[in-house]
Amino acid sequence: MLPSPPAISPARLHKLVTSQQDPLLALELVTVTSPTTTPHPATLHSLLLRLARRRDHLPHALALLRRLPSPPSPRLLLPLLLAVLRLRRPPQLFLSTFNSLFVSGPSPLPLHPQLLLRLLGALSSTPSHFPSALHFLRLVSSRLSLPAPLVLASHNLLIDAAARSGHVAVSLSLFHRLRSLHVSPDADTYRILTQSLCRKAQVRTAATLLDEMLHRGIPADPLAYTTVLNALCRKKQLREAYRLLCLMRGRGVSPDIVHYNTVIVGMCREGRPLDACKVVGDMVESGCTPNAVTYATVVNGLCVSGLYDKAEAYLVDMVGKGLVPHFSVFHSVIKGCCTVGKVEEAAQIMSWMLDLGVVPHVESWSSVIRCVCNDEDCIEAELLQMVQLGK
Repeated sequence: MLPSPPAISPARLHKLVTSQQDPLLALELVTVTSPTTTPHPATLHSLLLRLARRRDHLPHALALLRRLPSPPSPRLLLPLLLAVLRLRRPPQLFLSTFNSLFVSGPSPLPLHPQLLLRLLGALSSTPSHFPSALHFLRLVSSRLSLPAPLVLASHNLLIDAAARSGHVAVSLSLFHRLRSLHVSPDADTYRILTQSLCRKAQVRTAATLLDEMLHRGIPADPLAYTTVLNALCRKKQLREAYRLLCLMRGRGVSPDIVHYNTVIVGMCREGRPLDACKVVGDMVESGCTPNAVTYATVVNGLCVSGLYDKAEAYLVDMVGKGLVPHFSVFHSVIKGCCTVGKVEEAAQIMSWMLDLGVVPHVESWSSVIRCVCNDEDCIEAELLQMVQLGK
């Protein structure tokens, strides 16, 4: 019988193992000294990761993993499996390794939820590995008993990954698969899908999902409504956008400033500022206060359509509520007043700007000066006023 090797300290063994370039020789050091020295967990963790970096050493890594005195933590298993995934081999090696550890091995390890999600995230982040991510999810959900929240979180992760890659059909397939697993989608699922469908201009399908979300009793996601409203406006389906905005209140969803402004911007962009004014009235009646973006959009939209008197009224209302407009909002009204020959109103607005500490743009000055010069009766008076403003 061979004598036992002399005992060495765990710290000394750790130094020997980590300094050994060949991981197989390092493993031999651990094996030979095992009768007299218990290696530090950090020693085994370091050795495991080194062995997992080469395919021919992987069996040794798995054998060493099963020799650990306690079940390995997710902090060890994650880098180990990621190292296997990074091997220049198809992901089948990763899948078989996972299967042997957690599914079909002699003593399957418990699967930590965060470990599963991190592995799914790593697989789905590489387009060429995405089919393997789908296979991995099917393997896990069919062979292991996972709690419903984890099934939902893992499916949401891949639904989002597929949506970001433009594979809407795959996202919808995963969405329907949740039902076959008797797991209800949540607000995040619907939000991801509506955003993906809207990016693909499938706005009607996205709106249908919002209806389904309501019927299932899932709390409404304001961001999902914003996405659909914005998509409808960009497709110039303003009537449908306004209809959805009105339906929100009937569905128990209170439209916020973002929802209203989305429709207002869409209407002004399509040359329908009076319809936008109607939406402003609706939002005030519903208790939602217009902000600077609301007023600026409406004022600019009215000016573009030549409705300068109404634009000036909204500008007055805006300042009256303590909102200081950007100089460009003032400029739109000043330019409009000058266009229709309202020199005094233009000069008054410039005076107003300076009182509020807003510096007029050079084009605002030019517009007023040109307008004044075309009106000989008030040249002297207006120039005197503007000189006083500049002091």
